[in-house]
Amino acid sequence: MRKKPDPRRKTSQHRKADSGLNRRDLLKGFASLPVFGVFAFEFLKKRSYENRLKEDLLQELGITEPATAVEPKTTFKKPGQLVRVGIIGFGIRGEQIARALGFAHPDWIENEKKKQQERRSDNLEVWLNQPDLNVAITGVCEVFDLRARRAMEVIRNPVRPGGAPALTQVRRFRSYREMVTSNEVDAVVITTPDFHHAPMALAAVREGKHVYCEKCMTRTEEEVYQLEMAVNKARKNKNVMFQVGHQYKQNEVCYKAKEILDKHILGPVTLVETTTNRNTPDGAWVRHLDKNGRPKPGNEQSIDWPEWLGSAPKAPFSLDRYYNWTKYWDYATGISGQLFSHEYDTVNHLLGLGMPATCVASGGIYFYKDGREIPDIFHATYEFPHKNLTLLYSASLASARPRHSVYMGHDAWMEVGHFLNVYPDERSTRYEAKIENKIIDPSRPIFTFLPGSRGIDAITSASEKYYATRGLMYTYRDNRRVDVTHLHLAEWLNAIRNSTPLSCPIEKGVESTLACHMATRAYREQGKVIWDSVRRRIVVTGST
Repeated sequence: MRKKPDPRRKTSQHRKADSGLNRRDLLKGFASLPVFGVFAFEFLKKRSYENRLKEDLLQELGITEPATAVEPKTTFKKPGQLVRVGIIGFGIRGEQIARALGFAHPDWIENEKKKQQERRSDNLEVWLNQPDLNVAITGVCEVFDLRARRAMEVIRNPVRPGGAPALTQVRRFRSYREMVTSNEVDAVVITTPDFHHAPMALAAVREGKHVYCEKCMTRTEEEVYQLEMAVNKARKNKNVMFQVGHQYKQNEVCYKAKEILDKHILGPVTLVETTTNRNTPDGAWVRHLDKNGRPKPGNEQSIDWPEWLGSAPKAPFSLDRYYNWTKYWDYATGISGQLFSHEYDTVNHLLGLGMPATCVASGGIYFYKDGREIPDIFHATYEFPHKNLTLLYSASLASARPRHSVYMGHDAWMEVGHFLNVYPDERSTRYEAKIENKIIDPSRPIFTFLPGSRGIDAITSASEKYYATRGLMYTYRDNRRVDVTHLHLAEWLNAIRNSTPLSCPIEKGVESTLACHMATRAYREQGKVIWDSVRRRIVVTGST
């Protein structure tokens, strides 16, 4: 029996009629209303005029809608295309990498399920909608028994994105040397402390394994040249694909920022400011205590301390050094390698800077008096005479004041975070006439771009800004939220299968890593450093 049509329900014909209402119809309708209609009419007329001006301006500048960032249409399920991955190091970042590959711990799933039910998060839905990358994590190398057990629980969890099958065949390796020589692994992901990156990556590429290496790519300058030579040789002889874990360039904002810079919307850019601010013990690498101030798990029986130390100087077992290795020069590269490396890679990607000519750095241990060697306040200044540009970096681990990257041009300046604003310069040569004719207001952005929005708009709500700035680990593809690490790994896997280009191959890794080492050396040796482009070496020129 057919149901009677609901008179309240609109048919497609009605909806079509509704959508036929244009700007003129709305203006006429409001104009017919008493009192309120007068204000509404004037408001809509002004808004209509401003929108037309904005559209004309964007068209004149050549700025497109944000359809530039499209997820690659890659088929991962071709016969024989399964990639067997081994993860070296299964701490916080190791588990994040596994999740981006499609493997999550049951506890994480339950926690996210509760958040979703309470409408606090849609992370689970985003993860479940990830494409199946057709990978198997067949090996885990971890010196800490507790983390190794958790890795097995992650990998064997039957809940997978896209209905991918659960895995049962996974092996724990006690040493990375075992893993890279194993015929059970095709590619390795290195998520260990910095001082292990180069030895592990060198061993892997020499065995013909593909490598995804987290930043900072190396702990020392000399390791950069050794790894560069080994990767280039392996790429030539065995088609090895090497990707550095600078995933932020996968963010849709970066696509739009590059378009703006390539079209010279800002005019000549001569100054770039980038920053990092944190204000928690965890953010300052005080991680060996739980929320109640008690030591976290781990002892000499559960952690293979000699294997963890590797080639680093011998030291007695220490939970502080194990969890907070970033505080000590024996294991880390300081704020430059840990935090600035992402910033430099992004600026280099957007402007094609290459290597800096000079660098000076300053800072100190001003807040965390806990025996650390690495500063908690850090600043670096880089000069690029060949680009007519200066890059400033400033970091604090004791203040959370929001500061976004700023690209300063003669005609406009661009603010880049997880959103993008372009403001005209009130003294611009290019926009002088439009400013005089009130077409452009220097107090308002020419346009604002939000990932996932349907377009570019000159006005954004507080809510939109809030959600945009909260999206640290996500971007959008085809109006769908997606993990940027997932995209970066997918790009690497696609290159392994099809020899496609990488966005952060060894060449880009060398530039960002050496730039970080320049700042570290300038700080530690209290001198100005230069890049000798002939000898390809960092040189300290003298005391500042």
